[in-house]
Amino acid sequence: MADQLIRAAAADGGIRAVGAITTRLTEEARGRHQLSYVATAALGRTMTAGLLMASNMKRTGSRVNVRVKGDGLLGGILVDAGLDGTVRGYVENPSVELPPNAKGKLDVGGAVGNGYLYVVRDVGYGYPYSSTVELVSGEIGDDVAHYLVSSEQTPSAIVLGVFVGATGVTASGGLLIQVMPKAARDEALVEILESRVAAISGFTPLLQAGKTLPEIFQDLLGDMGLEIFPETQMLRFQCNCSFERVLGALKMLGEAELQDMIVKDDGAEATCHFCGTVYQASSAHLAQLIDDLQAESSASV
Repeated sequence: MADQLIRAAAADGGIRAVGAITTRLTEEARGRHQLSYVATAALGRTMTAGLLMASNMKRTGSRVNVRVKGDGLLGGILVDAGLDGTVRGYVENPSVELPPNAKGKLDVGGAVGNGYLYVVRDVGYGYPYSSTVELVSGEIGDDVAHYLVSSEQTPSAIVLGVFVGATGVTASGGLLIQVMPKAARDEALVEILESRVAAISGFTPLLQAGKTLPEIFQDLLGDMGLEIFPETQMLRFQCNCSFERVLGALKMLGEAELQDMIVKDDGAEATCHFCGTVYQASSAHLAQLIDDLQAESSASV
């Protein structure tokens, strides 16, 4: 099934729901970064969470940056997700592996440890909105739900899952259910919703059972006036790095450093943290940058 995101509403607009399948993009991230099992689960959950959070933004070009920084062996996770359905991300220590937790599942919480969740929302104009909350469990889903309640005052339930087998990622995705302010006062509605979400044993078992996103929504909200919006948004792993950006970054090092690279290394190599792409700049490229800097210096005199 293609990576996709769909939106829905229920209870006369009192409930907002977003579902995402991210199997292929999580597998692409695993391959690009050579991720361990637990690192794949951690990054896949965070990328899915970023896409779910970005989905309720309004302005074209809006993006969400999610950074998980814990004291566990994984080090940290950084994800950049957009309203356009693109996402990229990486973990600091991609080869870290841990034994399964007490429930027999990948120990993402143990790999992340204690720390903080940082969220930056760039709405496409003005200054980005940023917020920080303490990690609740390190399992990503609980932490994002805590962020939405504490920083955005929106009661939320989020279910995230990544299944990694011997051949790679075979299921990945998530579900975000939010209670809007006008419905939050209906305690009975909130309790029913909480019990139904709590009854979900995981998101990947639903995908492995062949459930589609509309079917998952129907099971959860079908008796609450469910309205599934017609647009299906395609999701993909995409990085905006380029050789031109690399040259721009090298140029900022200055003439002396560039000359040193030419003499000692006969060029320069740069690797994009987000996608793992390796860029090679030859001595000729560096010499051109030096010429550009000298020309700019002369023009400013």
